Amino acid sequence: MAYKLEGTSFENCNCDVACPCGATSLPLPADNERCRVLLAFHIESGEIDGTDVSGRNVALFADTLQQMTDGGWRVGAYLDASASEEQRNKLMSVFGGEQGGPPAMFAPLMGEMLGVEVAQIEYRDEGRRHSVRIGDAVDVEIEDFEGADGKVMAIHNVAHPASSTLTIAQAKRAKIRAFGLDLDNEGKNGHAAPFSWSA
Repeated sequence: MAYKLEGTSFENCNCDVACPCGATSLPLPADNERCRVLLAFHIESGEIDGTDVSGRNVALFADTLQQMTDGGWRVGAYLDASASEEQRNKLMSVFGGEQGGPPAMFAPLMGEMLGVEVAQIEYRDEGRRHSVRIGDAVDVEIEDFEGADGKVMAIHNVAHPASSTLTIAQAKRAKIRAFGLDLDNEGKNGHAAPFSWSA
């Protein structure tokens, strides 16, 4: 088995800006009793075991303990309705950590699988703004902060499956009704980064 994926990603969680978990590669606890985070991925080009998955989208939702390193993450996945069944199966094998590489980084921390839903995923990456709509369940947009020099502000040298550099961002809107939870993360933390995975 082998894969290679390249694209862009972003996330929104219920921590204040900036999230202590992401900024410290997880040693510090989240701001709230539970961390609830949505991670969205757009695959610009990619192949998994010989199957082309270019142009497809995936989103993961996690509900974790405040101290994320304690494990027991409750995780659910959204797979692109525009993908074929074969593509969706291949994507789940990668994003579920089965095929190794960066997505497997958090596999030991996962506990309960909340489910896998197939939905229309509209992903946009426009300069400092990143957004995703997933059916009627998710509507999230984050905006990267701009530094004094006009460049996007970022944290560097972090342990994150997407990238070792993440932008610092804030949610402009963030309605999430996912896997039995109803959240409003507007004004809360966000990160964005390109990703390049292979295994």
